[in-house]
Amino acid sequence: MSDRSFASISGRFDKLWPGVALCAAVAAGAWIVAQLEERLFTYAVIEAVVLALLAGMLIRTRWVPTPRFAPGITFTAKPLLEFGIVLLGASLNLRLLQDAGWHLLLTILITTSAALGLGILLGRKAGLSTRLAILVAVGNAICGNSAIAATAPVIKAKKEEVAAALSLTALLGVGIVIALPAVKPLANLNYEQYGILAGLSVYAVPQVLAATFPVSALSGQIGTLVKLTRVLLLGPVVALFAILYRDQDDSARPGFSVRRYVPWFVTGFILTTLLRTIGIIPASIGGHLQDISKVLTIAAMAALGFGVDIRVVRQTGGRVAAVVLGLLLMLVAIGLALIKLFGL
Repeated sequence: MSDRSFASISGRFDKLWPGVALCAAVAAGAWIVAQLEERLFTYAVIEAVVLALLAGMLIRTRWVPTPRFAPGITFTAKPLLEFGIVLLGASLNLRLLQDAGWHLLLTILITTSAALGLGILLGRKAGLSTRLAILVAVGNAICGNSAIAATAPVIKAKKEEVAAALSLTALLGVGIVIALPAVKPLANLNYEQYGILAGLSVYAVPQVLAATFPVSALSGQIGTLVKLTRVLLLGPVVALFAILYRDQDDSARPGFSVRRYVPWFVTGFILTTLLRTIGIIPASIGGHLQDISKVLTIAAMAALGFGVDIRVVRQTGGRVAAVVLGLLLMLVAIGLALIKLFGL
């Protein structure tokens, strides 16, 4: 390595490390709190990702990071987050689609499509911006935090929009974890049907586990399968919004290029999913890469929080909460209807 190259790398490191270290410290605190929650309640009521976001926002109300921290915060919020999304694909296996069976797969596709459409429609009717409505819709339709984080850059969402969608969707998602077990006897569901319903309607994978395994191991296994099948739709959905929101300048250029329409991290996510499916990435390594992805996402949410004015989030908070609540109720209703319709 030449002296010039080494000096360039050293200079970039000197610019990035203060902000990266700050985000890492907040992420570590959020992770510790989430671990304490798991010991007390068997699962994290508020996940580390959301805790890091809220912590960053609260810190900013008292102290705005100086320009010295800006490069590292920006680096953590974007490139590191995108790399984390790529790594997430290594934990997924497309054979889940085969295992689900066509009736269940059709149910998942219908529910996901309905959640996307209804979420955007409800959001616009409630006066939310189109971008914020999309974030709320994908968060509830696909896989919560990861879906919101992956969709935000391709639709050019504002930091406040991401914060509102992520924090309020996650917090209200706790309510469905608590309330959903009561639906089982009311709707006369067996353990397998309850697992399907939970997998179709609950916000994030850890919350699916919390809503199902206390009911039965079978419910937990089925719920996890359904939820992970929903997660597999992340790549295609983000790619779709990337195409819809591509820059006008890009669309005017001649020729076709995948990079012009689909962000690199979506392509990377799909590639790592394929590598996991065909066995090049073993399940054990995929699990470790998922852990790394989670750590990077937590740090990225802390970075995002440092750029959010909490007063702006408050302006739309009530409307976002109403849309999330309405969408969750619709997901449960659609799930119950499809379970009965297809005799699942």
